[in-house]
Amino acid sequence: MKRGVVISLHFGYWVLYFLLLSLILVCLQLGSPIKGQPFFYQWRFHVFFSTFAILPALLGFYSFYFLLFDLFLMRRKIVLLFVVGLLTATGCGLISEVVMSVMYTFKVGPGVFHEGARTTLALLLVITIIAVLNGAVALIMRGFMRWYAEIKLKEELMQKNFEMELALVKSQISPHFLFNTLNNIDVLIVKNASQASAYLNQLSDIMRFMLYETKSEEIQLSRELSYLEKYIALQKIRTSNPDFARFRVDGAVGEATIAPMVLIPFVENAFKHADARKQGNVIDVSVEVSPEAIVFECVNKRRLQPSTTEYGGLGNELIKRRLSLLYPNRHQLDIVSSEEDYRVRLRISRHEA
Repeated sequence: MKRGVVISLHFGYWVLYFLLLSLILVCLQLGSPIKGQPFFYQWRFHVFFSTFAILPALLGFYSFYFLLFDLFLMRRKIVLLFVVGLLTATGCGLISEVVMSVMYTFKVGPGVFHEGARTTLALLLVITIIAVLNGAVALIMRGFMRWYAEIKLKEELMQKNFEMELALVKSQISPHFLFNTLNNIDVLIVKNASQASAYLNQLSDIMRFMLYETKSEEIQLSRELSYLEKYIALQKIRTSNPDFARFRVDGAVGEATIAPMVLIPFVENAFKHADARKQGNVIDVSVEVSPEAIVFECVNKRRLQPSTTEYGGLGNELIKRRLSLLYPNRHQLDIVSSEEDYRVRLRISRHEA
């Protein structure tokens, strides 16, 4: 939620609270012994009453808002929230009573600790209730703002996923890639018809994956890896060197899931900038799967000649933004660029933080 909206909510709440206090104060003055008393006496009563009603409200509201919400409610520790909340409200009451006793030295209001134990405890109870009520309002307000922020985040995620899907369809499986692949398959038909047919089936699988399976929020990791394997195989048609690009998977994939098209932008970027097709391991792609995380690494050797295109494929900022939306606090992306190679390492935790 925007900072201006948050400030407006706080301001609006305190305006309503002060209006309520003003109404109560007017009613008390009309029916109390201070009516008809000198102005100075009335003024001292107003200051005392305002301190009595406002100070514990402020202390209770913002201690619950900034501390107890994050420490207990967000972690669903309801019993601790109840206990610590009462202790916090009582502490707010004690602080307020001390302040009012100090005010008594300036002849403002009664001396709280000079009125007897029963009066002091009764006053403490009332002040504590004021702190608790305002603290409860603070929890409700903070919870509402968090709920609203989560809704906006989900809407943004859906929109970003839609934009990313369109961008990937246009960029990853670009007309240039399709043209080169179909041209290479056409040449291969004369030499090895069965091999050309196999590549054509792989291209068909890639198109089917792009058009249908990317609509889900998550897919089986095995499907994503199968897509990567076929994409790399089709890219390798352009070279007679079987060791030009290497792809390997370590660990048990099992039922692991991942958001579609998370890994392909880095692989597409590697092929776009790779050169020296007669060398081995120009592109090295690996995926390690463990019960804790999925670790993806992609390394490609840089071209010897300066490239006219910029590293980044779809754009690292767009990719980072998508990862932040899909896996908040669950991923770590490291990109290291040197004169020799370009390295990408992405770690995605399989469990919520």
